[in-house]
Amino acid sequence: MGKRKVFSKTDLSVPQVEHSHDSAGNVVILPDVIPPTNTTVEFGRNTSHSRSFDFARWYDVGIDPITYACQRQIERFLAGQDDDVTIITVASYCTNGLRHFLDCCMLRAAALERDLALADVNRDLIDGYLAHLAGLGVGPTSQRSRYSKTKSVLHALGRRGLILLVTSGDAATFPTNPFPNSNRKYKGETALSKHERQAVTVALKQVIKPIWADDAPLTADLLAFALLVVALHTGRNTTPLLEMGRNCLRPHPKDNTVFLVLWKRRGYTSSKVALRAESDIERLLESTPSVRTNVERLIRRVMSLTEPLDAEAPDDLRGRVWLYRIRGGPAAGQVTSLSGAMLAQATSRLVAKYGLTDSNGQPLRINVSRLRKTFANRIFELTDGDLATTAAALGNTLQVADQHNLASGEDARRNWRFMGEILVEELLTRTIGATHKDTPLGHCADSAYGQYAPKFEGATCMNFMNCLRCKHYAVTAEDLYKLFSFYFRVLAERSRMDKRRWAREYAHIPRLIDHYIVAEGLRRGTFKTAAVDAARERARTQPHPFWSVDLIDSLEVFA
Repeated sequence: MGKRKVFSKTDLSVPQVEHSHDSAGNVVILPDVIPPTNTTVEFGRNTSHSRSFDFARWYDVGIDPITYACQRQIERFLAGQDDDVTIITVASYCTNGLRHFLDCCMLRAAALERDLALADVNRDLIDGYLAHLAGLGVGPTSQRSRYSKTKSVLHALGRRGLILLVTSGDAATFPTNPFPNSNRKYKGETALSKHERQAVTVALKQVIKPIWADDAPLTADLLAFALLVVALHTGRNTTPLLEMGRNCLRPHPKDNTVFLVLWKRRGYTSSKVALRAESDIERLLESTPSVRTNVERLIRRVMSLTEPLDAEAPDDLRGRVWLYRIRGGPAAGQVTSLSGAMLAQATSRLVAKYGLTDSNGQPLRINVSRLRKTFANRIFELTDGDLATTAAALGNTLQVADQHNLASGEDARRNWRFMGEILVEELLTRTIGATHKDTPLGHCADSAYGQYAPKFEGATCMNFMNCLRCKHYAVTAEDLYKLFSFYFRVLAERSRMDKRRWAREYAHIPRLIDHYIVAEGLRRGTFKTAAVDAARERARTQPHPFWSVDLIDSLEVFA
């Protein structure tokens, strides 16, 4: 008996592109469906400002089939078809992608003096779109973002056969890498300095004091300041914090400790961080304002204040922690949740109220991303450079934590500068004596009991990576060849390791040699220009055998 065929059911409510094919096999949109009755796409509530997008301006301008196909594809994304993307992502496809693409198509139709069809979406059009983006006056990172959001929509149309999708060769619909090395041009957020972190901490402690009052005014600003405190002490990301649920605090196997569990939408996983729970003594002193704020206690206080609002909250916001009642405008009286925009506005008011400034005297830029990197660097500092512990605290892999969240600290930079100045002073005062022993990097006054030496009889210091900041190190004109050989050996490490790690651990060495030894020695006449140039060139072409890559495979053995 033959196998019975099972027909799959089709959901007629899912938006479809009404089309046919011409004699050449090209997709043709049926003329009676353009423009559609409703040209506006509704996104609903999401974490961005966008609630809808109107395609009306791109109809009746010579690109109707392309506009119609793009609108229907956006509607399909919102209906959960073709790709699993969030509402905010779909909104960004429209506001940051299709808006520019359809403008480009409109200009192209006017230049060609004919209407564009779906068959015109090819490599030539994409190349023109890339040129259009370059002419908008935005940086490569913004161009790449707009292009990638447009490509996501067009690629979905190609998979459904509505446009011809060429995947390889010179005629490939989408170029392989239209923005090479654009990631190098992106500048991420930086951690707050020690002085900035202390100033922000003091301001936040002052501004959240009203939250402990019996008649605490539950405003968006007060909730935003409480969220910043949680971010500063936990290092979590913005969206998981904003969407924190009322069941976020979970039991921990250790006494006086709880887990803060947050949901990460982008990774479809949860993130947890351990918090010190409120002790019995702190509960007895609950009304004492001088007691140091406990993050777990703060979260429970916010949940207690917002609990009466949870029943009135919209269905999609029910169960959130950061709820408040709108006080003005047409939506006055309604219950809503803290958003990224409200958080940014409250942060700006905090900076203005307490006059927070950076090292240049400009208003301090505060956001959750900076607080996260501040948290990472603080953990790294407290654990004496334990990358594994820092990555675990952040919920990242070792590579992500190393490349994106850590930066060299102020103390490290200040120490290198100070020791470089000490070295110059020793060089200029001619304190080099006969007691200095010859080393692969110069001369050392005490290779057995020096600052970084093993400090036991018969041992010889091999910690050459610290020579430039050691008070027992000295260099003469005869040592320039060895010094420059070490200089070029360090530069060679750039191609052997992650660039951020090289910048953090090795980049300071060539700068110290150039600016604190060679330049100053030339200025004072200690070194002669001809001798420096000769030693530099010799070291570059024929390095000292000790610093040859054939002999020393990795400088890590001397760290």
